[in-house]
Amino acid sequence: MLGMIEAFRGEAAALGLELVAAQVTQTLSEAELCEQLPGFAGWIIGDDPASRRVFAAGQAGQLRAAVKWGIGVDNVDFAACKDLGIPIINTPGMFGAEVADIAVGYVIGLARHTFEIDRGVRAGGWPKPRGVSLAGKTVALIGFGDIGRNTARRLLAADMAIIAYDPFADPASVAAPVQLAAWPERLEEADFLVVNCALTDSSFHLVDAAALERIKPGVRIINVGRGPVIDEQALIAGLESGRVHSAALDVFETEPLPADSPFREHERCIFGSHNASNTEDGVVRTSLEALKRLAGFLHGAADAPAA
Repeated sequence: MLGMIEAFRGEAAALGLELVAAQVTQTLSEAELCEQLPGFAGWIIGDDPASRRVFAAGQAGQLRAAVKWGIGVDNVDFAACKDLGIPIINTPGMFGAEVADIAVGYVIGLARHTFEIDRGVRAGGWPKPRGVSLAGKTVALIGFGDIGRNTARRLLAADMAIIAYDPFADPASVAAPVQLAAWPERLEEADFLVVNCALTDSSFHLVDAAALERIKPGVRIINVGRGPVIDEQALIAGLESGRVHSAALDVFETEPLPADSPFREHERCIFGSHNASNTEDGVVRTSLEALKRLAGFLHGAADAPAA
């Protein structure tokens, strides 16, 4: 939203809001938020550390409501908002198609070595790695919400089999040929593992050393969900042993990816910058929704600009 902020000023004004853009590329620190937030009635939260300390500082000033931009809420202390009486909501269901597009792009990229070939040609070579076909392969899909269902539809169109893992999915709503399973049952059947679930206490390091020992040798792993769903040390060990063929990661446990990360040594891997949802269409759709929700909370509140 920050990169397109001027496009939303008119809509904000029509909703009775004055937009003030944070002077930052992506996130402010807790200290910066504690200093700035008390001067605003509303906060549209990105990946910032939306902690109890930050909300308490804001509430001591003018902060009256907040909206988490996007889907993921693992950086937001909702319990603190409840205790402090600050209404808050996220914008669910906004990016299912966009993130699914990237997930499928990564599946194809790992299957056919497209990124590896690109790097080779740019370096002056003419590489011819032999890939694998998608048809007939099995995908273990972790998370079957909006993103997972969009990903499944695209992969089914490529004649792939889908085993979905999601403890919150209603079995009655999951239609064949997608098959629900309890983690980690049937993991040994998967040729590809795609992570697109949220980060929760139960999903933290869900893909760990034990899971990678169980999975089929030569598996290709994709993560477009949250970095800590995968135990990165276990994944690095899997890549080094060859049990994991390759990985495509849009998210990491530490972001940006550290310069000394062992992941950088694996040429068959593909890396993103936590950018799977970032399309102009998606940003416009989500930003307008966030503004509407924030205006709804602030209706009748004291005059103050919305951050």
